[in-house]
Amino acid sequence: MRRRTRSPILIIGYITLFLVILLLLFLWSWQRLPLSDTTLSSLVVTSSHISHQFPKNPNPRNDVEKRKEIDEFYIPESEPFLTVDDLLDYGIQEGKGSKEKDGQGEPFLDDERGFSDLHGQGGYQLEDDKKRSGGPCRMETCFNFDRCQITGALKVYVYPLDKFVPISSTYEKILNRIMSSHYYTSDPDEACLFVLSIDTLDRDELSHDYVRNVATRLKKLPYWNNGENHIVFNLYAGTWPSYNETELGFNVGKAILAKASMSVEQFRPNFDISLPLFHPSHPDKGDDLGTAVFNEFPTHKQHVIAFKGKRYVYGIGSETRNSVYHLHNADDVIMVTTCKHGKNWKDMKDERCDEDNKEYDKYDYEVLLQNSTFCLVPRGRRLGSFRFLETLKSGCIPVLLSNGWILPFSEVIDWSACTVMGDERALLQILDIVRSIEPEKIFKIKQQTQIIWNQYLSSVERIVDTTFEIIRDRIQKHSARDLLIWNTAPGALNFDMTFADDIDRFPFHHSGNDNSLRPNFTAIIYVHANAVGPKAVGAYSNSALFRLVKNAGKSKHISKIIVMWNSNRAIPRVWPEVPVPLKIKQATSNTVSQRFLSDEEIETDAIFSLDEEIILSPDEMDFAYSTWKLFPDRLIGYQSRSHYWNEPTEMWHYSSKWTNDYSMILTGASIYHAYYNHLYWIKVPPAALLLVESLQNCEDIVMNFLIVRTTRKTPIKLTWKKIPQDPARSQLSPDRFKQRHTCLNDLAEIYGSMPLRRSNVRLDPVLFRDPVSNLRKKYRLVEIQS
Repeated sequence: MRRRTRSPILIIGYITLFLVILLLLFLWSWQRLPLSDTTLSSLVVTSSHISHQFPKNPNPRNDVEKRKEIDEFYIPESEPFLTVDDLLDYGIQEGKGSKEKDGQGEPFLDDERGFSDLHGQGGYQLEDDKKRSGGPCRMETCFNFDRCQITGALKVYVYPLDKFVPISSTYEKILNRIMSSHYYTSDPDEACLFVLSIDTLDRDELSHDYVRNVATRLKKLPYWNNGENHIVFNLYAGTWPSYNETELGFNVGKAILAKASMSVEQFRPNFDISLPLFHPSHPDKGDDLGTAVFNEFPTHKQHVIAFKGKRYVYGIGSETRNSVYHLHNADDVIMVTTCKHGKNWKDMKDERCDEDNKEYDKYDYEVLLQNSTFCLVPRGRRLGSFRFLETLKSGCIPVLLSNGWILPFSEVIDWSACTVMGDERALLQILDIVRSIEPEKIFKIKQQTQIIWNQYLSSVERIVDTTFEIIRDRIQKHSARDLLIWNTAPGALNFDMTFADDIDRFPFHHSGNDNSLRPNFTAIIYVHANAVGPKAVGAYSNSALFRLVKNAGKSKHISKIIVMWNSNRAIPRVWPEVPVPLKIKQATSNTVSQRFLSDEEIETDAIFSLDEEIILSPDEMDFAYSTWKLFPDRLIGYQSRSHYWNEPTEMWHYSSKWTNDYSMILTGASIYHAYYNHLYWIKVPPAALLLVESLQNCEDIVMNFLIVRTTRKTPIKLTWKKIPQDPARSQLSPDRFKQRHTCLNDLAEIYGSMPLRRSNVRLDPVLFRDPVSNLRKKYRLVEIQS
């Protein structure tokens, strides 16, 4: 039998087909599989996701070449970031064990921390959205909105403190602010948000504030549920040398991460919140107002732009700071740096250090802030720095050089209106950019720096409140505040959209245009237990209360009269006839705060608050209303008081003396916007309300605090009668007067500062006291004694 043989051409064809199939399989696997062990083990990665090794005396040229080589490698976006296990498998060194003797690996003074870091590096936490939460976290996917419908309000629960786990002073400020605010609830069942009592602010393993075993502690929390409806605060992540922002040491899961120095790569839009990096000495509460004057001229100061700070000889954050000396001219451009930080800085200094240190000592940092139009804000070891808040407070326009940084609260704050965005790769173009900005625009930018600082950044209290209000707007989208409200005074923290949907219903943004205000006013007459009034029902016919009701009814602008009865005296059965509705309301509690009525019965924007013993003529009410229409955001009235600081006692004192200035208007004869009654019950700190209730006094002082702190504007005093009759002055007993002293100091402690401002302005009607016929005067009864 003849043996059958294969054709050579057919064999070649089979081989070719086999090779093509192998090639296709190889290409397919190259696209889907991670990088090979050989490739990865040959890399020294310098990105923010993988640690990198620093030589003792690095060559800048070599660093640039290495970065170019690394950038050529492509890691598919569909692949998760490498974990520590991956790195160990591939044999990449993590930087551990780099602590050497004899000055090797000199510790750096962290630009944002203020203490020296020793060598070493913690465990990695390089999980992306999918690994952390089972998918890209958004409010719609990782947040349980149903929890927030229980009370209809944003209530926050703080886990009980563990006495065996210390917390830093900064985190203590955050927790204290939450627990003393109207957000706080002690009932976890009615909470919308949960805040850890575990201090997660500092996740640098070398820090004395670092809390260990956080992952284990989280699993023991009864409501953790993979972080759902939790918010985790963090200021520092990672450690030397990489300062990897993903190194938290625990899995945040579905928790909202409120974090400083957050990058574009790690930020989860509409979920995470970027925080400002603030110093441990940052005020916990109060009004640490910006130092720039709003109407400051000229716009250009002694220096066009300035920078004074540390520079790093090598490593993360060193490139820009090592180059700023090229811009320095010791005249209108001041760029000085020092490498004199860390224990062994002399062993690591370069050829420029001595010269830089000498020039650095010539300038004072605070003086530069006040005397510079622009201030350079380059990144430090991390993307954010303390310098950012310092420049905003001083009114020095920040010039940002921190590529990829998600600016604080950028979801609601328009940073383009109060900063200059630079590029780290184009440092030498900065001077041309800032010199080209027109003076008018510089003036607007400087004003905006003060608005943003004062409203959202001036204290830990405001930073925490801003964080919660952003979350509130995400949850209650139907009442979310727009960017105009967030970026103009008085700011979104002072707007509660449950009061009204229309911005015209609020006392702000009217600018003297009274056409958008609802006409006329509602008179609320407060009858209280301490007032001297008739005890018999029939004795009211000639009482001050009835005369006040009659006068209010004669006003040209009256809409309704409401008598708030908070007294044990019997309510009269018969009342004077007036041409407007008259309603008697019985107070639901004995607290004097009941006078600040806020309900649907008030159909006007203006409220005239009156005590029953105060006698005002119809003309005085009409004049007050006409004045209020020009200043609807202020407290306007006839009875003034003042406060002063007593040096010997080191306390605030309350004064009722007739002087040329004042700081308060008593609410017993005042007119203001109805929104402030609404704000009184939701924005006044619970401790202040308890103080008023315990003393049955000082509610008017609290209202002054509220309005002045909201608007940062003084109240307005109106002219009083020719022969003053001020019952409040004569009826104030020494004990009650002493209570007013106590109130001022307690409220200043509760608020963290004294917001009251002095004024010597008094508004009189036209022709008031002029030697002309009284018939020519519009408000004739103002000068006639009742």
